[in-house]
Amino acid sequence: MNTPPFLIAEIGCNHKGDMAIAKELITTAALFCKVDAVKFQKRHSKELLSEEQYNSPHPNPANSYGNTYGEHREALELSLDQNRELKEWCEELGLVYATSVWDMTSAREIVSLEPKFIKIPSATNLNSEILDYLCRNYNGEIHLSVGMTTQAEELAIVERFEKHGRNKDLVLYSCTSGYPVAFEDICLREITRLRESYGNRVKKIGFSGHHLGIAADIGALALGAEVFERHFTMDRTWKGTDHAASLEPDGMRRLARDLRNVNKSLAYKPTEILEVEAVQRAKLKI
Repeated sequence: MNTPPFLIAEIGCNHKGDMAIAKELITTAALFCKVDAVKFQKRHSKELLSEEQYNSPHPNPANSYGNTYGEHREALELSLDQNRELKEWCEELGLVYATSVWDMTSAREIVSLEPKFIKIPSATNLNSEILDYLCRNYNGEIHLSVGMTTQAEELAIVERFEKHGRNKDLVLYSCTSGYPVAFEDICLREITRLRESYGNRVKKIGFSGHHLGIAADIGALALGAEVFERHFTMDRTWKGTDHAASLEPDGMRRLARDLRNVNKSLAYKPTEILEVEAVQRAKLKI
C-alpha cells in the first residue's frame, strides 16, 4: 500500500494580518478541504531587512499594506502568542500546525512552540546559522525547499544535516521560486533527480508548487513526491503577492481528493485477474 500523500495548505501571510481570517482559513482547510496541515510564515522584518530595504516602497504598491516595504511586512506579521493560539486552533480541528522561519529570532520563537515540523523556505536555505540552530535545538522534522538553489548547494545542505545526524528528519522539496510559475518552469523531473540523489539520505522528497491549477501536483505524485505544499487563500483577488498563486477552498479540496484517489491507483495488480474482472471475464471473455 502506498504511503498516503501529506498535503499542506500554506496560509503564509494570506491572512492579511487578521486573526479572524487566519482562523477561517484553518477551519476551511480542516473541515472543507480536508488537508493534513496548514503552514504560516514568521519574520522579524528589522532583522531580516536592511534599513534601506525596510524604508523602501513596496515594489508593487497595489499589493502593499504599508507606506514602506518594512511597514507592509510588519502589517502582515503575527506575534508569537498569536501563533501559539493558531497552533491550538489547528490541534482542536485535527490539523498539523507549522511555520516557515526566515530569521534567527523567528526560528528561536517557533522552536518554543514545538510544532511537528518547521519549514525552511528557499530564500533562507543557505543560512547556516538557522540550519545549525534547528539541527541542535529542535527535535521535529525540518522541511526545506530548494528553489533558486544550485545542485552543489543542495549537496552541501544535505551534508550539513548528515554532519548533525539529522538527515533522516529532513524533507526536501522540489520547487521553482516564482509567483505564479509557468508550466514549462515547474520542471517536475527535478523530483526524480532529488529522489535518485537523496532518496536514501533524507526522510522524504516533497513538492512545493506555485503554479496554477492542480494538474502538476498529480504529476509530482506519480513521480514519487510524498509531501505537497500549495499556497491557500479564501479569494485569489485579494490584495497581496501570494494570492494569485494560491488555491481557493474548492481547488484545495479537489487537490486533496485527487491526490488521495490517484495515490490509491498507483499500484500493480495483486493478481493477474482482479476480482472485479472475474465476473466480466466469465460473462464476456470468448
